[in-house]
Amino acid sequence: MNPGPWGLLIIAVVVLLLFGRGKISSLMGEVAGGIKAFRKGMAEDDTPDDKPVASIDQRPGEPAPTMSEAKDVNRSKDV
Repeated sequence: MNPGPWGLLIIAVVVLLLFGRGKISSLMGEVAGGIKAFRKGMAEDDTPDDKPVASIDQRPGEPAPTMSEAKDVNRSKDV
Protein backbone atom coordinates (compact mmCIF):
# COMPACT_ATOMS: atom_id res chain seq x y z
CA MET A 1 0.00 0.00 0.00
CA ASN A 2 1.45 3.32 -1.08
CA PRO A 3 0.38 6.35 0.92
CA GLY A 4 -1.22 9.00 -1.23
CA PRO A 5 -0.67 12.73 -0.96
CA TRP A 6 -3.14 12.99 1.93
CA GLY A 7 -1.39 10.22 3.84
CA LEU A 8 1.99 11.92 3.41
CA LEU A 9 0.49 15.22 4.58
CA ILE A 10 -0.94 13.60 7.71
CA ILE A 11 2.41 11.93 8.47
CA ALA A 12 4.21 15.29 8.03
CA VAL A 13 1.77 17.04 10.40
CA VAL A 14 2.16 14.33 13.05
CA VAL A 15 5.98 14.49 12.84
CA LEU A 16 5.85 18.28 13.07
CA LEU A 17 3.62 18.09 16.16
CA LEU A 18 5.82 15.49 17.86
CA PHE A 19 9.23 17.07 17.30
CA GLY A 20 8.49 20.74 16.77
CA ARG A 21 9.72 23.05 14.05
CA GLY A 22 13.00 24.00 15.77
CA LYS A 23 14.09 20.42 16.38
CA ILE A 24 13.39 19.38 12.78
CA SER A 25 15.26 22.36 11.29
CA SER A 26 18.31 21.74 13.49
CA LEU A 27 18.24 18.05 12.57
CA MET A 28 18.11 18.89 8.85
CA GLY A 29 21.04 21.31 9.31
CA GLU A 30 23.10 18.53 10.89
CA VAL A 31 22.23 16.17 8.04
CA ALA A 32 23.29 18.81 5.47
CA GLY A 33 26.57 19.36 7.33
CA GLY A 34 27.24 15.62 7.29
CA ILE A 35 26.62 15.44 3.55
CA LYS A 36 28.99 18.38 2.94
CA ALA A 37 31.70 16.76 5.07
CA PHE A 38 31.27 13.48 3.18
CA ARG A 39 31.58 15.20 -0.20
CA LYS A 40 34.67 17.10 0.97
CA GLY A 41 36.27 13.86 2.15
CA MET A 42 35.53 12.14 -1.14
CA ALA A 43 37.03 15.06 -3.09
CA GLU A 44 40.23 14.89 -0.99
CA ASP A 45 40.60 11.16 -1.67
CA ASP A 46 40.50 11.73 -5.45
CA THR A 47 43.61 13.93 -5.48
CA PRO A 48 46.77 11.92 -6.25
CA ASP A 49 49.76 12.09 -3.94
CA ASP A 50 52.80 13.89 -5.31
CA LYS A 51 55.21 11.73 -3.34
CA PRO A 52 56.67 8.65 -5.04
CA VAL A 53 55.98 5.37 -3.28
CA ALA A 54 59.58 4.11 -3.49
CA SER A 55 62.73 5.03 -5.35
CA ILE A 56 65.62 2.77 -6.25
CA ASP A 57 68.91 4.14 -7.55
CA GLN A 58 69.86 2.32 -10.75
CA ARG A 59 72.61 3.12 -13.24
CA PRO A 60 71.95 2.66 -16.96
CA GLY A 61 72.97 -0.74 -18.24
CA GLU A 62 72.76 -2.47 -14.84
CA PRO A 63 70.09 -5.07 -14.14
CA ALA A 64 67.32 -4.09 -11.76
CA PRO A 65 68.03 -5.03 -8.14
CA THR A 66 66.16 -7.89 -6.54
CA MET A 67 63.82 -7.38 -3.61
CA SER A 68 66.45 -8.38 -1.03
CA GLU A 69 69.02 -6.04 -2.59
CA ALA A 70 66.51 -3.19 -2.58
CA LYS A 71 65.79 -3.79 1.12
CA ASP A 72 69.51 -3.74 1.89
CA VAL A 73 69.89 -0.42 0.04
CA ASN A 74 67.02 1.12 2.02
CA ARG A 75 68.47 -0.10 5.31
CA SER A 76 71.88 1.31 4.55
CA LYS A 77 70.34 4.73 3.78
CA ASP A 78 68.53 4.77 7.13
CA VAL A 79 71.74 4.26 9.13
